[in-house]
Amino acid sequence: MGIFRQLSPGVKAALAAGSVFVSMIISRSYLSESLELRAWRWLFRLQLALFANSLMLIGSLYIWRSTVSNLSHSPATKSACFHLWKMAVVTFLALAHSSFFTMLFLVAEEPYLFSMVAYSCLGAYIIMIIFLGTLSLLEQAHELLAWHSGRVVSSLDKTRKLALRPALAVVVTAILSIAGLLNAAQPPVVKTVEVPIRQLPPSMDNLKTVLLSDIHLGPTVGRTKMEMFVRMVNVLEPDVTVIVGDLCDSEASVLRTAVAPLGQLRSRLGTYFVTGNHEYYTSDVSNWFALLESLHVRPLHNENVKICATRAQRGGAEDDDCICLAGVDDIEADLLHYYGHGMDLEKALGGCRPDRATVLLAHQPLAAKRALQARPDINLILSGHTHAGQLIPWNVISYLLNPFFAGLYRVAQTFVYVSAGTGYYGIPMRLGSRAEITELILKRAP
Repeated sequence: MGIFRQLSPGVKAALAAGSVFVSMIISRSYLSESLELRAWRWLFRLQLALFANSLMLIGSLYIWRSTVSNLSHSPATKSACFHLWKMAVVTFLALAHSSFFTMLFLVAEEPYLFSMVAYSCLGAYIIMIIFLGTLSLLEQAHELLAWHSGRVVSSLDKTRKLALRPALAVVVTAILSIAGLLNAAQPPVVKTVEVPIRQLPPSMDNLKTVLLSDIHLGPTVGRTKMEMFVRMVNVLEPDVTVIVGDLCDSEASVLRTAVAPLGQLRSRLGTYFVTGNHEYYTSDVSNWFALLESLHVRPLHNENVKICATRAQRGGAEDDDCICLAGVDDIEADLLHYYGHGMDLEKALGGCRPDRATVLLAHQPLAAKRALQARPDINLILSGHTHAGQLIPWNVISYLLNPFFAGLYRVAQTFVYVSAGTGYYGIPMRLGSRAEITELILKRAP
């Protein structure tokens, strides 16, 4: 206990995060089968919130040190304004930390104002940490160059920098946060992409497929946005509409009215859905499947359908005038040991003939890469997941971690399209990307 007390607050926060992570593994391994499903869902999501908050404590300590503690030697610390400033920083950090708990307690048909404010603070929190970290690196580089050239940075210069840093951080964070909020508040842009498909039947030439992904119904996305997405899709008059995962961030019973507008989608040959990682985080996939089917949205659970010029029929039926539309479960179902689920490409493509056009729905670009390696005869793979980064610094991180980031790619004879996402996850901001609804026109290639 004495050793623990001597540890720095940052190390204590890191140990807390590690402890919560270990508890998640233990509960997943030993408690998932013994607990009642509803209790298990609540425990898993509580652990996720605690894990995120433990990690955030490290960043919060850094923000506090940079914007408050470093000013402790200034004469201004005795003023009323400084006390108000400390209260503002504490409130800001408290709201950012509370955002993850709104996923447990504040999810309804429409977002609560508190959830919107809390997640907006979380976005600003991330931006501020990145700015302060970048500024610190630049200052250290400047001092290193000054030392190398024989100049000495005076203590007065350092004091001025410490005083200016909070003001600069607030101004830059505010500007970028407002820009991100305004960008995310706009309707998704409609992108039209033509994709040449070998073996596409003549009757299916110019087949219009509308792609939605990463809507993330939950604490900050509700029914109003879903209604807007449905209206925009219906204006396009699609032949087929596909939703490639991360539709929701809570249980089906909680979001039933929020997702209801999907029942108004008008797609001539049907609307189809595959799971994303966030569906498995809800631990409620079977209820989501039932709800979507009641809204005339068909889940493709490692299975396929034949899409013909005038109808859609179940996988396995033979028809030379059709294409095969297949869907796989998200790859994280395997990591989470979600019973009865997991990416099974062979099962999903069962009955899809190599000499006929095949379109695969796979939420994550990593799953698309695996599918390409196993079945290079697939003509088109549609994915999402990356959000095109959504927010600094995830833009860079997402680009580095995913084999396909955003937009259209060609690998040999296969095309891969990764949507930037139709909504946003939690934080109602977008910097460096724009939400999209994608209109894919499948053209018959010679």
